[in-house]
Amino acid sequence: EAVKLRNKVQHKATRNAIKKLKDLKSKKAAAKLFPSVASMLDKLVKNNIIHSNKSANLKSKLSKHVAAL
Repeated sequence: EAVKLRNKVQHKATRNAIKKLKDLKSKKAAAKLFPSVASMLDKLVKNNIIHSNKSANLKSKLSKHVAAL
């Protein structure tokens, strides 16, 4: 049960970080935050919380978003 709770907390924190990254208007701030968000996604994959393809898809979309700023 503790593991389930930890997974839920990690997943929610990552989703919040993704939302925060999407809301940023400054390219510099977004570029600074992106590596930590990517790292969070990698950790979710490592712990089998999300599928690796979903993580790759999210990272791809977020990197495009950062590049477009």
